[in-house]
Amino acid sequence: MTDYVQKLMPRFRYGVILPRAHEEVQRARSYQLYRLLPLDFMEISTGLGLENYTKEGVEKAVENYWPCVERLAKEKVDHIIFSGAPISAMLTRPRVMDLLRQTKERTGIPADAPLEALVAAMRHLGLKKLAVGSRWADPVNDAIIRYLDAGGIAVVGITKRNQWASDSAAMTLEQGLAMALEVGREAARTWPEAEAISVPGGAAMALHVVPALEDEFGKPAFTNMSAEVWNDLVRPGIIPPVKGWGRLLAG
Repeated sequence: MTDYVQKLMPRFRYGVILPRAHEEVQRARSYQLYRLLPLDFMEISTGLGLENYTKEGVEKAVENYWPCVERLAKEKVDHIIFSGAPISAMLTRPRVMDLLRQTKERTGIPADAPLEALVAAMRHLGLKKLAVGSRWADPVNDAIIRYLDAGGIAVVGITKRNQWASDSAAMTLEQGLAMALEVGREAARTWPEAEAISVPGGAAMALHVVPALEDEFGKPAFTNMSAEVWNDLVRPGIIPPVKGWGRLLAG
């Protein structure tokens, strides 16, 4: 390999299975991700083809999980993120943990999912009571509560905006940014007994809520991305702690 080619080769390939199909509009996760990762890291993603967050929709989409894993393995990714908190919630924690375990066994590539990263973050900080800033409808919220409870995390309260997958995708960039902050603040104010605040949901960019909520409420705050990057890159020492995006990432 020539020096010129080597100069552009990524040091780490960060594989992501996104919930929705790629033929739809995608506002690049990388816009947020590269505020956290070194520039010699490359995100490589593929789409699960999710149509909706209903149990039936998730069961149909998860049939595409192994083809997605195979595509990312061919791209020689170093890690796989099974993205989408509602997908994990609807599948339940035992099924998600089994999929992640099988992924490592079949490919040799470690895998993670957003709610697993959140459970790990809460445990690392010694916290058990969480308020969730959610945009979703009751069936998704209820599934998230059950999933986190299975991981030893008590959801003391969760907001809702009755969104399903199509509603989330229909938001403009500005609407998504505003709603992420709105539900995060509502969760923090409504349930002051919570020890931390989580604002899941990748359809709306949410990384900005982490420093905002921590400054306003003095508690750790998480998004899917911040928990995943900490659990899979900062925690094992692949990248150094990241300053400016919350207590968790700062180490």
